[in-house]
Amino acid sequence: MKNKHLKISALVDEALRGGRAVVALESTIITHGMPYPRNVETALAVQAAITERGAVPATTAVLGGKMRVGLSDDEIDALGQAGDTAVKVSRRDLAFTIAHGTVGGTTVAATMMLAAMAGVRVFATGGIGGVHRGASTTFDVSADLQELARTEVVVVCAGPKSILDLGLTLEYLETHGVPVIGFGTDMVPAFYSRESDFHADYRIDDAAGVAAVMAVRRDLGVGGGMLVTNPIPVEYGMERSVIDAAINTAVAEASARNIIGKGTSPFLLGRIVELTGGTSLDANIQLVLNNARVAADIAIADSKGRVNPSSSGDLA
Repeated sequence: MKNKHLKISALVDEALRGGRAVVALESTIITHGMPYPRNVETALAVQAAITERGAVPATTAVLGGKMRVGLSDDEIDALGQAGDTAVKVSRRDLAFTIAHGTVGGTTVAATMMLAAMAGVRVFATGGIGGVHRGASTTFDVSADLQELARTEVVVVCAGPKSILDLGLTLEYLETHGVPVIGFGTDMVPAFYSRESDFHADYRIDDAAGVAAVMAVRRDLGVGGGMLVTNPIPVEYGMERSVIDAAINTAVAEASARNIIGKGTSPFLLGRIVELTGGTSLDANIQLVLNNARVAADIAIADSKGRVNPSSSGDLA
């Protein structure tokens, strides 16, 4: 069934109809995550990494009153130049952004929604949102977690963003039945760092293993997503003491300035870049590239031997 608000690029639509592997990508990393032009350079490099692996990248956004799955280089550049003037689009913002025809960068939650509508099963990002520190009083919990509980898309990331309360984030995912997989690791990575104090629910060492679980979950009709946590490459991982000190400083400053809600993560991540002299941004880029490669491998493994349903949106 076609969705009149969904527009899929010809390249992505052809791949889906042919049963080829497609990997969804978010766009808040372009609009709110990095400065121009590095945001665009990173987005194009991530797409290239997926293509080189043999899959098709599908960057998502809201443009011209449409949910978009698959963007041109020029459209990605326009998003990068829009920066934080674009709407940061999560589930609650989607209808309003479409109705008003405004430019929107899609969060993890919104990207999962668009991917599922288009028939894309795998999504690569840097890190997911989660339960923020101090949530016992602020109730600041990312919509990403609820989307993982309800939407059947596999999300490959370097763990929850390290600005969060990792323990409470994992507790929330457990409560809502979302399995957390350590890809080649027993621990849940902590975004900039390869290790944390928390164990993954399951360890899987290759893409075929993840695809096998995806297939069984579909057979069982379990519903909901899976979180595949993929450690940052060794050479780019940051010392926990260094990054923790920067995070603690940034969190204290955000509290002092009463920064809450959707503005919290962009402020914290930007401030951490400043406090680490740019090292955290370099690490962020490398972990996203690494996640994109792993997601492409999983999508390829999942697509083997299966015929994908026709996509459900208008062609770009």
